[in-house]
Amino acid sequence: MSASEQRKKLEKPSSLKTTLSIVLILVLILGSAMETDASIPELIEGIPEMGKLFYDMYPPDWSYFSTVIEPMLETIRMAIVGTTVGAIVAIPFSFLAARNVTRVPVLSAISRFVLNLVRTIPDLMFAGVFAAIVGYGALAGTIALAFFSFGLISKMTYESIESIDPGPLEAMTAVGANKLQWINFGVIPQVTAQFAAYFLYTFEVNVRAATILGFIGAGGIGLILQRSLDRLRYDQASTIILITLVVVLVIDYVSTKLREKLL
Repeated sequence: MSASEQRKKLEKPSSLKTTLSIVLILVLILGSAMETDASIPELIEGIPEMGKLFYDMYPPDWSYFSTVIEPMLETIRMAIVGTTVGAIVAIPFSFLAARNVTRVPVLSAISRFVLNLVRTIPDLMFAGVFAAIVGYGALAGTIALAFFSFGLISKMTYESIESIDPGPLEAMTAVGANKLQWINFGVIPQVTAQFAAYFLYTFEVNVRAATILGFIGAGGIGLILQRSLDRLRYDQASTIILITLVVVLVIDYVSTKLREKLL
């Protein structure tokens, strides 16, 4: 290699691409802020009002605790049922969407299209639609969480299936195993732990999501939180928020420990 070629190799790469990327990102941020009327001075001006709100929330109205318990349990039940139903439906779709299991491209493409469509629709929109269909309450929220869980668990599961070790599958094919045996003994053992971890993660997310769904009438703790805010009972709202925080932290901790043991 000549000296000139060595110098070219050791030259620092051009920073033009990095500079243009940073400029583009800044332009997008500033443009979005201008179009949404996001203003730092207005945020600073609103800090005293935020202080008044926190002042009104203290001390929490602990006498409201007994009223909060049942809606909180309803929120957890919504998350349990919605996650479980979504996970059950996700199992066959995950196998259909995985290209190393489904050798028919049309089936795989259709399955992925369905999953992409479901993940495109937010859970709040699902809740609003089903609230109009089945009425306001926990059922609408549970169905919305089931659809959300289905899309999320299916996506992560079929990606795990596609990344499994192909060695056992090739060995089973060589000894004449049929498709069901191939899946049962070659695929499922390799993805069971990940599937359980995805289930627990989705359950965590759904507990938080179920709280928000209550704001549009889908039952759970969010419904009474909205009522407290509408009545300007910020002390009651503070009680609800603190109890919800404790429940979510406990669920997150237990779920994280279980996932660590599984993986």
